[in-house]
Amino acid sequence: MTPNAASASSGPSRRSFLASTAVATAAVAGGMPLLAACGGSDSGSKDGTTAGKSAKKLLPAYVASNVVTPDIPSKNGSAMGFTAKLDLADLKTSVPKKLGKGGTVRIMSPFWGTPPKGDNAYYKAMNDLIGVDIAWQNQDGNTYDEKLGAVLASSDLPDVVVIPSWNMGGKIPSAIISKFADLGPYLSGDAIKKYPNLAAIPSGAWQYSIFGGKLRGLPQPAPSVVGIVPFYRKDVFDKEGYELPTSPDEFLALAKEISRPKAKVWACDDMKWSAFNFFGVLSGSEKPLGWNLTDGKMVYRVETEEYLEALEWTRKLYAAGVVHPDAKAANQGTAGDRFTSGQVLMYNQNISDWWGKMAEQAGHKTDFRISGMDIFGADGGDPTLWAGSPAGIFAFVNKKASKAVVEDILAAANVTAAPYGTKEYMLTNYGVEGTHYAVKDGVPTKNDKGNQEVINAYVMLASPAPTIAHPDLPDIAKEQVEWQQRMGAFTKKSTFWGMQITEPARYTNLSNDFEQLEDDVVRGRKKISDVQQAVSDWKKQGGDKLRDWYQKLHDDNGSAQ
Repeated sequence: MTPNAASASSGPSRRSFLASTAVATAAVAGGMPLLAACGGSDSGSKDGTTAGKSAKKLLPAYVASNVVTPDIPSKNGSAMGFTAKLDLADLKTSVPKKLGKGGTVRIMSPFWGTPPKGDNAYYKAMNDLIGVDIAWQNQDGNTYDEKLGAVLASSDLPDVVVIPSWNMGGKIPSAIISKFADLGPYLSGDAIKKYPNLAAIPSGAWQYSIFGGKLRGLPQPAPSVVGIVPFYRKDVFDKEGYELPTSPDEFLALAKEISRPKAKVWACDDMKWSAFNFFGVLSGSEKPLGWNLTDGKMVYRVETEEYLEALEWTRKLYAAGVVHPDAKAANQGTAGDRFTSGQVLMYNQNISDWWGKMAEQAGHKTDFRISGMDIFGADGGDPTLWAGSPAGIFAFVNKKASKAVVEDILAAANVTAAPYGTKEYMLTNYGVEGTHYAVKDGVPTKNDKGNQEVINAYVMLASPAPTIAHPDLPDIAKEQVEWQQRMGAFTKKSTFWGMQITEPARYTNLSNDFEQLEDDVVRGRKKISDVQQAVSDWKKQGGDKLRDWYQKLHDDNGSAQ
């Protein structure tokens, strides 16, 4: 299940596609503790990571949920899938006893849209189920950085602060270490069995929730498969007899064939993020994943030939005139709208758009059909794909919270992490039947009240193992999971996959200018030689020293694999 309103962006920038994932998640769903020289403490001034035996000591015991059986089990790092119609009478109970003790908990969280009033029917129903009075301090997700910095710098922290991974730049990681509680005493080892739904969260997500040598985060787990899909208009491809490309060269040739600017039809929108996958570039969404030990040498993504080749290929698309001209401006309209209107026939965005666009167009165009092409390799063979982070959003508990408050928070998280097919999941994601939604032919549909109230709140506290379920479009859920499973077969984990790494503060902004440079290069405003110069400058300004730091990190801690 994904939200009724899919998010859109002008192009898949790191922030936009991660935010898209966050909104989609709202319904889908040995070594030493730290480096000796970069040891961990609660001072918030330390950096490094926790790996190997030290990390395992902190991890909660994993106990798979047997409450509900998925129609399509997880495979190759994919989400699990549900394709059957929903029967409310058959919903299971995953939280038989109310664990909350009636306390009050304040939670600050990013919110996309207009927050509902605090005394709404959805919040009341959830708080009653949990046994906790949760007061939401919703903040604009688009400007969350600004609010987050101010709140973390103050002495008046809410009981819980939700922080997406894309908001963890600058001093935020240090603030997390110094301001938020160690949840290990409540969750590590068998302690987590008090909260069965939390125990069913994959261990990789928990390891990624270790900050400063302590288990501090409640995670929203994510599939390890790449999240960006190269989408195409299947209805148009079928009608015109276009064959899907199986290499970058075939893609460019096809793009030239199907572009008809005079008819206001272009082959594609900006394809930079898919290009990175076509050419096997290390992940750029989070810095540790951009580093890898390759042939005995620590290498950062911008130093690789694959990185330059991906940019050069994307530049060729623009130069050939096959990319919609509004994509070149980068702030004109949205790629998704150009796709649904038929102005572009291929674009790339988070996998949540697969359902989002189909649901959006269901009442408009009966012939509209979106699908995702399989990612191919640079030579037309199998691709080399790199696993994404095992979690993308975390909820942190105030270090000053009392034991009673922490336990109330975990009671709430145990409800929001309930698996699909349970009463708790249904209430968390759809609200109260009759008040917020109705079920017809096995398909739950939110009404206006549901769309206004049941969004972006409780789902931000903790989530179940990655799940895809669309009762309204079960065939889309099946296609999404199967695409993930096929791509997962070609997915590798880089050296630091799954390790929550805090870089020394002096390096945190070192790579910030590359994304803008990439966009300028592919649009013809800068040259590949400018990238090469930027890489040279990056090395001199600290890149080589940061490489040494990562090498020592690996020497002392090993990899997470």
